[in-house]
Amino acid sequence: MGLMRQGIARAGHSDSWLTISVLSIAALLFAFGLIAQEVVEGEPLAFDRTVMLAFRDAADPSIPIGPPWLLEAARDVTSLGSTIVLGIILFAVVGYLLLDRKRTAAWLMLGAVLGGVALNDFLKFAFARPRPDLATPAVQVFTSSFPSGHAALSAITYLTLGAILARTHTSVRIRIYLMSLAAIVMGLVGVSRVYLGVHYPTDVLAGWCVGMAWAMECWALMTWLQRPGGIAPPGRA
Repeated sequence: MGLMRQGIARAGHSDSWLTISVLSIAALLFAFGLIAQEVVEGEPLAFDRTVMLAFRDAADPSIPIGPPWLLEAARDVTSLGSTIVLGIILFAVVGYLLLDRKRTAAWLMLGAVLGGVALNDFLKFAFARPRPDLATPAVQVFTSSFPSGHAALSAITYLTLGAILARTHTSVRIRIYLMSLAAIVMGLVGVSRVYLGVHYPTDVLAGWCVGMAWAMECWALMTWLQRPGGIAPPGRA
């Protein structure tokens, strides 16, 4: 009887979480749609110009504000969202999960990141927004601007990784810490792209919306599969 009650409570909690996830995904996609509409209608936006110039020296917009070491720190931070670094993290995490026989989590991580790459590339091709010309970029770029791939893929990778790690702990404080840490890294990567002059703020906001929505969708799918009676029991995550 006690096990039955626990199963019912777990199922109710899972259903509530899925409902919240669906509503959050819808809100994020709606926000992305609003940003995309503004981008299509006018470029650059007044908001973009104001924020980008706030990161620049008033006398010479080609120079970022702050001491020289801050520029180098921004380059280091932005590399945390690069394809190479995220690829290394993906390889390491998926390998560990497979060795630990957590195949569901491994496939979730792999599918989330690779699917996110494909989605972001498609959006970049569809919008084909030129890179900012308000300031001289501090790093080299090779693709179009909207949405920010660094922002989107760092959101997908770090939030998914944070969620996988959070599932290994029952402590709410530890779970909050892990997800907060993932969100902070995601945020720093996005801000660094604007600071370095390679993205408009709306590129980063759109990237965050797409990345978070995609990560939540993948995680909601895993939660749905692991519901009582599903094909992937939580014990094998």
